[in-house]
Amino acid sequence: MTSPSIHPCFLGPYGENDALLEKLVVEFLRDHVYWRRNVHPEDPPAIPTGAAGEPAFRDFEARMRRELHALSASLKRSVPFHSPRYIGHMVSDLLLPGLAAQFLTLPYNPNNVSIDAAPVTIDMELKAGLQLARMFGYVDDPARPDCAFGHLTSGGTLANFQALRLALACKAFPVALRASAPPGIVLPDDDWSAFNLDSKSVVALVDQWNAFLASCPPRERRQWRARLAGHRLESLGLAGFLAAHPDLRSPRVFAPVTAHYSWSKGMKLTGLGRAQLQLVPERGMRTDTDALEEMLARCQREREPVLMVVGVMGSTEFGTIDPLHELVDARERWAGHGLGFAVHVDAAWGGYLTTLFRQPDGGLRPLQDMREEFRDFPAPEVHAAVAALGRADSITVDPHKLGYIPYGAGAFLCRDQRAMQLLAEDADYVFSTDQSPDYFQRFRQLGRYIPEGSKPGAAAAAVYVTHKVLPLDHENFGALPRESIVATEAFRTAATRFSARMQGRLVCKLPFEPDSNLVCLALNPAGNTDVATMNRFVRALHRSLSYDPGQPVQSREFFGSMTTLQPEVMGAEETTRALEALGLDPATLDAGGEDDDRLVILRHTLMNPFLLDTGNGISYLEMYFDYLERQAMALIEKAAAA
Repeated sequence: MTSPSIHPCFLGPYGENDALLEKLVVEFLRDHVYWRRNVHPEDPPAIPTGAAGEPAFRDFEARMRRELHALSASLKRSVPFHSPRYIGHMVSDLLLPGLAAQFLTLPYNPNNVSIDAAPVTIDMELKAGLQLARMFGYVDDPARPDCAFGHLTSGGTLANFQALRLALACKAFPVALRASAPPGIVLPDDDWSAFNLDSKSVVALVDQWNAFLASCPPRERRQWRARLAGHRLESLGLAGFLAAHPDLRSPRVFAPVTAHYSWSKGMKLTGLGRAQLQLVPERGMRTDTDALEEMLARCQREREPVLMVVGVMGSTEFGTIDPLHELVDARERWAGHGLGFAVHVDAAWGGYLTTLFRQPDGGLRPLQDMREEFRDFPAPEVHAAVAALGRADSITVDPHKLGYIPYGAGAFLCRDQRAMQLLAEDADYVFSTDQSPDYFQRFRQLGRYIPEGSKPGAAAAAVYVTHKVLPLDHENFGALPRESIVATEAFRTAATRFSARMQGRLVCKLPFEPDSNLVCLALNPAGNTDVATMNRFVRALHRSLSYDPGQPVQSREFFGSMTTLQPEVMGAEETTRALEALGLDPATLDAGGEDDDRLVILRHTLMNPFLLDTGNGISYLEMYFDYLERQAMALIEKAAAA
């Protein structure tokens, strides 16, 4: 049964909390109007009090109402993400604190790039970054020089791009510093060593550089800055930088085969090129660390630099979590062998699951305490992975996914804020170049450090206020992912019963055990051995779970999604295992026909907190499997009659 603590959090599947949201919106809209009237109350109204009676006014109002009614009617055809019947993609109902905070802030229209454009919400964004840093185990005390830094983005794609930008800046900076040769700074002996420093050594060089500049008179300081800028990759471009340092090559990025397609985009945007993105084989849809070791060893032998190793916390298709603890251990080990690289965690999906692991004081919950709450969650290796998050160089997380915040609100976090100096961009009409030691004073010029030139402060207000109402620990925000994990375990139980019920008619398998609240089902009509036939069957099932713009939204009892298992991603061993489990003939895989080069499977995102019995006798998961049985049997009978 859903925890009562969740009841006031959402508008609700039936709009149960409409009075609460309406009261909040009206109250704070009026409050905004009072604020406008009191900026300078001595000013006369710019719009005459009788304007509403003018013909032009009435015409404008009529046109506006007509278009808004048309918009409202069109939006009724939207996918009902709020409904427990929606178990498709990574979206659900929205938390009321975030929704109300966004409504409240929109009329003020803050632009979160500088203090001049967003004097209130820019601080909220910086504090939201620190809230997320604490959730991941980073240092969140802005008085400490090694405090983390975080900012919001439009989504995980841009956050991943920011991770590439920062890693590239950190990798190239020591080489540029060697070329500019400031006196008194201890530098590596050659470009290869400089290009392969670990992140802590790079930050130490940044500190040395800042101390050197502080010791110089103003004119000399400007000259040294210009000298260094002339050698930096950011000035020369990648081609020019590598031409100036012929012993170096373009660095590679290693990401798991389960990685989001944003990594391909990012490689192109940075100019590194898609060819430099190397996919690491998987084992159970999690990074195969033995294969990664072999790839890193080859890079060291052939003097190929590595920019970054990416780990995924909650893969987009399968919800699996990479062994992040082993990735950061590998970073430390290889740095000792002279091959330095960053570790970035793409936790766009699974990041907020860490609230289940976090104590109110910021400490990590013991595994045994967590296992008392759940049947199987978390696996020991998942607990170890979460425990290692604080050692990653940077992290992506999406508040607009498991944070239940309106789109678009992604976030990027850097473990040590001192590294962000390497991304600083100056524009005299927007920013001050003051390198204040005060954390908030420095980062209030946020646009200096981020890819965007404009960004909504309303999103920052939504994230910050939500985190204040529901602190990011297991006693507060953790109540939401707790419901989703319980639902995941219930889904697995229901799937087992469904499989037994369909025995002799339908083969039903979980292709991979989920690490989070995203579960896949592989389905094949009993007796079928042909891959293409199975794929047609699952695609037909998926059509009954898909939004159809030509039909009323109520024509669908449930909404789901699908994905595919590709042999080149799974590897030979995993592919053979899946084929055998489903009773498929390996000879029919990629046999040259239509739709036979992969396995099509159903995919379910279980983030709605009202999926289980809420006290009214309804379990949407049980209803879903009943619906799936009816649809599957109709397809099987249709095929038998053909």
